[in-house]
Amino acid sequence: MWLRVIMILTCLFIATPSFAHGADLHVLGTIMAIDATHVEIKTTKGQSVNVQLNKQTRYKDESNPKGANRPAAGDRVVIAATKGEKKGANLLVATEVHFSSTKRVPVLAQPVPTP
Repeated sequence: MWLRVIMILTCLFIATPSFAHGADLHVLGTIMAIDATHVEIKTTKGQSVNVQLNKQTRYKDESNPKGANRPAAGDRVVIAATKGEKKGANLLVATEVHFSSTKRVPVLAQPVPTP
């Protein structure tokens, strides 16, 4: 009897972390257009997805975690979003925007040796 109870509780505790992730949807791709209220993403499959932004949306720059930068067109992103309802139309509302800037630090040219 006690062995069964212990086995059931063990199985429940092992399965609990898989439910902790939440019901967020993820959108991966490149920013095509962005403004204060929405972002248009071109996904890796070539589809265009519009995601709404609001004041609760958090931004995380993967290349500069301590910076307060915002994403720009051309940046690679992973957006965690939830489904929202607006007059019967399904839309995505971003909760977190993880982005990596495409701006690169210029590499200094090495001098060409003279013969």
